[in-house]
Amino acid sequence: MNKNEKEMLAILRQGKDEYGYIGVKSEFEAEGTRADEFLRLLEITRRADLNVGLKVGGCEAIRDLHEARQFGVDYLIAPMVETPYALTKYIEAIERTYTPDEHADVGFLFNIETITAYNNLNDLIAVATKSNIKPGVVFGRVDFSLSHNMGREDINSDAVQEYVCAVAQQCKNNNLELVVGGGVSIEALPGLKKIKAIRLDRFETRKIIFDAAHISEKNIDKGLLAAVHFEILWLENKQEYYKTISLEDETRIHMLRSRWI
Repeated sequence: MNKNEKEMLAILRQGKDEYGYIGVKSEFEAEGTRADEFLRLLEITRRADLNVGLKVGGCEAIRDLHEARQFGVDYLIAPMVETPYALTKYIEAIERTYTPDEHADVGFLFNIETITAYNNLNDLIAVATKSNIKPGVVFGRVDFSLSHNMGREDINSDAVQEYVCAVAQQCKNNNLELVVGGGVSIEALPGLKKIKAIRLDRFETRKIIFDAAHISEKNIDKGLLAAVHFEILWLENKQEYYKTISLEDETRIHMLRSRWI
């Protein structure tokens, strides 16, 4: 492990012990994480004895699901599930790629991150509860706000809070997991505490998954700042990795060009 990766590992270990870290998240969707990047993140996360969450590319991204199964991810999230039909396709895709014995080992979830999905909430919850998998919900506040003609600055507003609380109540009533993400920072804590009073299992930054039970800990703000530091180190490590690859053949290229010209 290089210097950045060792520092990332130290953050995760401290986060697990002190801040309620329970996992690290990656995305084949918006982040476009490549397999080699994910394997580095997977090693660091497993060394910290934390879970791994992966957002796949869509509700029926079969290849992503196969890779998630091979990597042994603990949480699997489908983005942009807006209709009962899309959720049905996600559930069917899971049943095609994961055996029934494996269902208990993975937390399957789907994103509610648009006003369209919210307007179909009752039907989505009905599909989820009737299935054998019973996937939980991840509420993505940033995309939800943008889809509802609000700005990113509105994610902590009372208006968005009301939508999240309504979803939390549905999850409570139907015994489905709820995770809240999207722009989670120190400013989000008051709202997250209100959501937890209804139901909240986990909350997450772009890279770190927190146990909601730790939301009222006095040092949770330090945990959120450390999560930002972890993401910075991850991006810098990724940048350095590809920079090294881009330069590894430079000497030979110059030598060959001198012969050719």
